[in-house]
Amino acid sequence: MESRRRRTSGYAFFVAAGILLSRIAGLIRERIFAGYFGGTSMAAGVFRAGLRIPNFLPNLFGEGVLSASFIPVYSRLLAQGDEALAGRVAGAIASILAVFISAVVVLGLILTPWIVDLIVPGFEGEARELTIRIVRILFPGVGILVLSAWCLGVLNSHRKFFLSYVAPVLWNAAMVAVMVACGSRMSQTSLAEALAWGTVAGSMLQLLVQVPFVFRYARTLRLGLATSLPQVRTVIRNTGPAILSRGVVQVSAYIDQLIASYLRNGPGAVSILGYAQTIYLLPVSLFGMSVAAAELPQMSSAVGSEEEIAAGLRRRLAAGIRQVAFFIVPTVVGFILIGRSLVAALYQTGQFGAADSTYVWYALAGSTIGLVAITRGRIYNSAFYALHDTTTPLRFAVVRVALTAGLGYLLAFPFRPVIAWAIADLLRLPGPQAADAALVFGAVGLTASAGIAGWVEYLLLRGAMERRIGKCRIEPAYSARLWCSALAAGFLSLAALRFLLPVFHGIPLVRASWQPALDGCGALAFFGAVYLPATVILGVEEARHLLRMKNR
Repeated sequence: MESRRRRTSGYAFFVAAGILLSRIAGLIRERIFAGYFGGTSMAAGVFRAGLRIPNFLPNLFGEGVLSASFIPVYSRLLAQGDEALAGRVAGAIASILAVFISAVVVLGLILTPWIVDLIVPGFEGEARELTIRIVRILFPGVGILVLSAWCLGVLNSHRKFFLSYVAPVLWNAAMVAVMVACGSRMSQTSLAEALAWGTVAGSMLQLLVQVPFVFRYARTLRLGLATSLPQVRTVIRNTGPAILSRGVVQVSAYIDQLIASYLRNGPGAVSILGYAQTIYLLPVSLFGMSVAAAELPQMSSAVGSEEEIAAGLRRRLAAGIRQVAFFIVPTVVGFILIGRSLVAALYQTGQFGAADSTYVWYALAGSTIGLVAITRGRIYNSAFYALHDTTTPLRFAVVRVALTAGLGYLLAFPFRPVIAWAIADLLRLPGPQAADAALVFGAVGLTASAGIAGWVEYLLLRGAMERRIGKCRIEPAYSARLWCSALAAGFLSLAALRFLLPVFHGIPLVRASWQPALDGCGALAFFGAVYLPATVILGVEEARHLLRMKNR
C-alpha cells in the first residue's frame, strides 16, 4: 500500500511540477501583458475574449474529453499487455480528431462574425471588429492544441506525465517573445493582433515537442480511421457525453463573458475576469488537476471483483481529497487575506495600476467561494471516467451551468448593490471609482455565482459516487487542523504586510516599482513558513509526507 501511495504521489508530483513550470511561464506572460495592455483597456478585454472564443475546441475535444473517453480504454489495453491493439486505437483516435477538427476550424473561420456576436454581444464598433480579426487568427492554433491534448493522453497512459504538462511553457514563451519584441513600437490594437499570431506559433511548438516522445513510447502506433474496432467505438460512444459535459461547462464560462460584456465598459469587465481567473486557475490546475490526472490511469487500470474495484476507488478518492485539501485550504485563506498583495506582485507594472490590483483582488476573492468544491469535483470526475461513466458528470454539469447563468445575472445586475454594500460598508474595503463600480461589482458577482454553482455540482457528484462505492469522507478533525493552520498563517502574513515588510521600503536600493512584488513575495513566503510547521505540529500526515518526499 505504501509503495503504491509513493508511486501515485510521484506521478502527481511530475504532473504538478510540469503544471507549475507552465503556470509560472503563464504568470510571467500575464505580468508582461498587464504592463503593455493595462487592467481595463479595450485591447486587453478584446484579446481575452478573442482567445476564449475559439478555445472551445481544445476545451471540448482536448484533455478533459480524452481523459473521460480515450485514456481509460487505452490504459486498460496497456495493462492487459495488448500493445498492438492499443497502438491501433490511439492512431484511429488521432486520425478521427484531425479530420473532424480541421472541418470545425474551417467552419469557425467562416462563421467568426456571428460567433463573436453570440458570445460577446455587448462588444460594438472597434472592439467587435478587432475581436473578429483576432479570433480568425487564433482558430487554426487552437485546432493544433487539440492534437497536443491527444499527445498528452497517450503519454499519460504510459505514465509519462511531465513533458505534456510542461509543454505549454513554449506556448507562453512564444507570446512573451512577441510582446517583448513588438510592445514598445506598436499600438495596443496592433500588438493584440501580433500576439494572436504568436499564440498560433506557440501552439505549434507545444505540439511538436511532444510528437517524438509519443512515437518513442507508443511504438505500435498506427494511424488510420479504424472505426470498426470495438475499443474505438467505445471511445467514440463515451466521447459524446464527455463533449456535452465539457461543453456545458464552457457554456458557463461563456455566459460569464456574455454577461460581463453588457456591464459598463464591457471589455474592462472581461479583462478583470481574465486576470482573476489566471490566478484562480493556478491552484485548480496545480493541485486538483495534478492529483486527478495522476489517479485516472491508476483507477482505469484496476482489475478484480466489483467490490475490490469499489474499495480501491474509495482509498484513492480519500487520499486524493486529503491531498488536495492540504493545498487548497491555505490557498482560499491566502487569496482572501493577502490576495491584493499577490495580485499586485504579479500584475502591477506599466499600465496596470494599484486600483487595477484592488479590482482584480475583489473578483479573485469571489472565486474562492467554490475553490474547494471545484478541485474536489475533478477527482470525482476522474473516478466516474474510470468506471466508463461519462453521463453522470454530464447531468450535474448541466445543473451547474443553469445555476451559474441564473445566479450570475442576479448578482451582476439586480443584486449588485448588495455586493457593493458588503465590500464598501460591511467589510470597510476601498470601493472603486464611480465609473468603474458597475464592472468591478459585476465581476465579483459573476465569480461568486460560479463558486456557488461549483458547490452544488460537487455535492451531487459525491452523492452519486457514494451510492455506487460507499461513503468516502475526510475526518472533520483533519479539516479543522488545516483551517486553523491556514488562518494562523494568513493573519500573521497580513500583520507582516502592515508592520514588518514596510520597513524595507525605505532601503535606498529598493525602487518604488519593486515594492508590490517584494511585498507579495514576502507575504507569500511568510505564509508558507507558518502554515507548513503548523500542520506538522498538529499532526497532519500530508505535511509530514511532503517533508519526507523533500528529504528523499
